[in-house]
Amino acid sequence: MKLINNIFTSRSSTTEAPIIRWAFTLLGLGFLTLVVAMPLIAVFFEAFRKGYDAYIAGITDPYAISAIKLTLLVAGIAVPLNVVFGIAASWAIAKFEFRGKHILITLIDMPFAVSPVISGLIYVLLFGIHSVLGAWLVAHGVQIIFAVPGLVIATVFVTFPFVARELIPLMQEQGTEEEEAAILLGATGWQTFIRITLPNIKWGLLYGVLLCNARAMGEFGAVSVVSGSIKGETTTIPLHVEILYNEYNFVAAFAVASILSILALVTLVLKRVLEIKTGVKGKH
Repeated sequence: MKLINNIFTSRSSTTEAPIIRWAFTLLGLGFLTLVVAMPLIAVFFEAFRKGYDAYIAGITDPYAISAIKLTLLVAGIAVPLNVVFGIAASWAIAKFEFRGKHILITLIDMPFAVSPVISGLIYVLLFGIHSVLGAWLVAHGVQIIFAVPGLVIATVFVTFPFVARELIPLMQEQGTEEEEAAILLGATGWQTFIRITLPNIKWGLLYGVLLCNARAMGEFGAVSVVSGSIKGETTTIPLHVEILYNEYNFVAAFAVASILSILALVTLVLKRVLEIKTGVKGKH
């Protein structure tokens, strides 16, 4: 009886009883296994269910290649745009006081509060053929909805908080002393940014770019609304997976989905590396 009491009551000033720690550890591992590991294993199991040749055929299909290229193109445009916006917005918010500052912060957080499907629908209402702007665009031979520009705009919207949200607290923590000292010593604004600000935020910037790129390549909701899901033309990887699955081509669907799974694993590894580089453990 004394031993049992010690198991449940023994603790230091900083730790719980061993049985409590083991119980929560097993609970956490079980939850992660159920919602993360098992689905990931299932993706690769289904992708290779009919063998290596079927897997290769799934990811080298012309429509799959088109979806991969389009995903890379959209992410390749959206991520740099978000980098420029994220740096500019975070620099303004962290280094200066101005009217509308809180409004800008609220707008940065908007994609977290608005459903991606709703945001995609808004762009259809703005640039669709039956809208006022849409009629003008059609008259001038410009197509946004059901074309690459619409995919880029929708992706930019859902991903633009990631870079800014990484840099704002980092820049606020660093303060303005180094920039002010550089300016007093005669440096221009551009020199101050390149030699002082940018080196101080480089790891946080890379972290934000990593998360932004992962979300851009995996975005489904907003992109599905503005793309029209035209096979081989406006289908990104997630949309192509949905089309294959709806066609009961399960092996090809999971084969293409494995590409996004591999991206997720690479993202996690790089995320951990950047956390170590920045000295942040368990921050996110």
